[in-house]
Amino acid sequence: MKTVLIVGSAPDAARIQSIDCSSITYKVAINNAWRLRKDWDYVIYPEDFPKEKQPTSFDKNKLISAKQYVPEQNSFGGFIYAGGTMAFTTGYWVLGALKPDVIAYIGCDMVYPKNSQSHFYGTGQADPLRDDITLQSLEAKSARLLAFAKSHDCRMINLTEQNQSRLLFPKIKMSDFLNPDQLSETLKNKEPQLNSKVMDQALKKEKALSYMAPCGRYWKIIKECDPLQLKKLDSLWLETVSS
Repeated sequence: MKTVLIVGSAPDAARIQSIDCSSITYKVAINNAWRLRKDWDYVIYPEDFPKEKQPTSFDKNKLISAKQYVPEQNSFGGFIYAGGTMAFTTGYWVLGALKPDVIAYIGCDMVYPKNSQSHFYGTGQADPLRDDITLQSLEAKSARLLAFAKSHDCRMINLTEQNQSRLLFPKIKMSDFLNPDQLSETLKNKEPQLNSKVMDQALKKEKALSYMAPCGRYWKIIKECDPLQLKKLDSLWLETVSS
C-alpha cells in the first residue's frame, strides 16, 4: 500500500522523532512540523507562513505552497467547502497529488487545552479556531475529507494518543500503521461506512451554492457566502460518514 503520514504541530506530533519511518511512502510536514525531523518528502505551508519560519535546507521541489495546493483543493470543491485551515488543505493536496491508499494524521487534533502547551514548540496560534465561516464545524470538514478519500479508494486514519480530536477518522496505533501486514488487518476492522445518498445531496448543494474562489483566497468573497447554508452543508457531511 502507498501510505502518507501528515504531521501537524500539536505536542503529540513529537512522537515521530523516535520512530522508524522506513515503511511509510511519503512523510508530509505542515508549517512548523518540519523541525521535528530532517527526512521529509514534502513540507507544506500557506502564503502567510513567515519566511523566517520556513525551512531553508530542503530541496525546493519538496516545498509545497499555494501554487501547488490551490489547484488540487479546487479539484475537490475549493476552500470554502473543504475548510480554510492547513490540516484539511494538506489532506486534499495529498489525496490529489500523491494518490495514496492510506493517509494518516498525527498532531492535527485541533484541540487546544487552556492550561497546557498547544504546540510541540510551546504556544502557537490556534488557527482552526479562528472566526471563519468555513470552519463552523471542524468535525464536519473532517467527515467531508474522509468521504472524498473513501470515494477515491483511500483510507483516512488518526494516529493520535489524545483523548479528544476534532478529526473523525478511525484511530489506530502507530505500531499498526508502521507494520504493513498489521495495517491491512487493522483497516478491515476500522472500515467507516459511507452514505453515498447523503454525499450526493451534499455535493448537489455545494454545486447549487457555487461558492468558489479559484485563486484560493476565499476571504475575498466570504461576504457572498451564507453561514447558515454552510452550516446546513456541515450537517449533511456529518451524516455522510458513520463508523
